[in-house]
Amino acid sequence: MVSETNNNNPLSEVFGFPVINETPKSKRYRDKKLCPFNNRVPNCTKDKANEPLGVCSIFHRNSPVITCPTRFREDWLIIENAAKFAFGEKVNWTSLSEIKLLDKNGQSAGNIDFVLVSYNEKGQLTDFASLEVQGVYISGNLRNPFDSYISNPTANFNWTTGFNYPKPDYLSSSRKRLIPQMIYKGGIFQNWNKKQSVALQKSFFDTLPDLPTVNKEKADIAWFLYDLVFNPAIQQYNLTLIETIYTEFEPALLKVTTPVPGNIDEFISILQNRLDDRLEGNPPDTPTLTDIITS
Repeated sequence: MVSETNNNNPLSEVFGFPVINETPKSKRYRDKKLCPFNNRVPNCTKDKANEPLGVCSIFHRNSPVITCPTRFREDWLIIENAAKFAFGEKVNWTSLSEIKLLDKNGQSAGNIDFVLVSYNEKGQLTDFASLEVQGVYISGNLRNPFDSYISNPTANFNWTTGFNYPKPDYLSSSRKRLIPQMIYKGGIFQNWNKKQSVALQKSFFDTLPDLPTVNKEKADIAWFLYDLVFNPAIQQYNLTLIETIYTEFEPALLKVTTPVPGNIDEFISILQNRLDDRLEGNPPDTPTLTDIITS
């Protein structure tokens, strides 16, 4: 049997199926460029509609990392779990996708991935909450190994080139995407006193600072942490809820937006070296800033 992971293969799932899966169903999805995870249309639309980059997840350190946010829509678990947090168990609810959010001045604060709405027996809205879904950005080139695989799909696919090898970029994913979303869009929902949920992979969450937690009843935000668990019987991954973290809004955002300072002596050393270069390698005989601080 072929192993589910391959150290020389960055492709974990292509059009919804692991590359080791060579069933008729998987071949049909690859041939027709279909998405099995509730995309807004039957086909994959990632990157380019006519030539989609149909990679749902990549291997990093022998574990699959979700790179496409649509991958989180498997069986709509993310919606169900977020609705339970926002409204409880015995409430009628549904979800609305890509809802534009405006600030007081009518300026766009971005789109909410999903707005969960509860309603009564007359169909009248009774409450609402937000759900943001965050995959992981990629550094390196993913198109080349994908095109190579699609040209000749095989369970033994190898991509041995080390140049620009694709890997997850957790730092950019948090600083450029997740945190700004939580500050701007989340800030509005917090002002409205509405519950918020975030769906992301546990490996991504583990790169964030440790957040101060509270019990579920006190929480403003529920962080739902998922992973892809391999099922050898069907040779597919299943989206699985691993853990739920409950936080208040302000303490959590303050924690992730406050950098931990590095060593001041190292920074001073950099400045001194640059100063030496500026003075053509002839540093002054006067005491350095490090000498003054440590004396």
